[in-house]
Amino acid sequence: MLSPVMVVIAVLIKTDSPGPVLYAQTRIGKDFTPFNFYKFRSMVINADKTGLGVTAGNDPRITRIGRWLRRTKLDELPQLLNVVKGDIALVGPRPELPRYIAHFREEYVHILKVRPGITDYASIEFRNEEALLNQYSDVEAAYIDNILPQKIRLYQRYLTKISLTTDIKILFKTIQKIL
Repeated sequence: MLSPVMVVIAVLIKTDSPGPVLYAQTRIGKDFTPFNFYKFRSMVINADKTGLGVTAGNDPRITRIGRWLRRTKLDELPQLLNVVKGDIALVGPRPELPRYIAHFREEYVHILKVRPGITDYASIEFRNEEALLNQYSDVEAAYIDNILPQKIRLYQRYLTKISLTTDIKILFKTIQKIL
């Protein structure tokens, strides 16, 4: 059903900048299992080798089409492949980069007992994370010291209320925020 949209996005990415359409990044899943996390490429080639693991909205590595993809959250459509593969669920704590989990390993021992997801309370709360990070001169320190601890609290909140009803509410809130 989404394939026509995905084909249009792929064409836009290819006409905007050279490189692959999809981007795969190693994230940490349930029980600390690493997996390839898929997104539509929204940055220049090798952006992960030339900068931080988090981005502020003014990051020069983001392509013109990439800005639009990120704003609309369409860059995340390929994560449905991760759902089909069983790496992630639709709802659950967002999978994180290994380097950021290392700062909060103790908290993640509990969080990663469940399958991570595409959306959760933190995804809704921090929908405009890139804009928030624009306020800081040291984006990575701000993410580690300010944003990630808040996300962890929201992940823990989700774990205390985990149920089908909670997941359905989160899915509807996510759709509402995107639209």
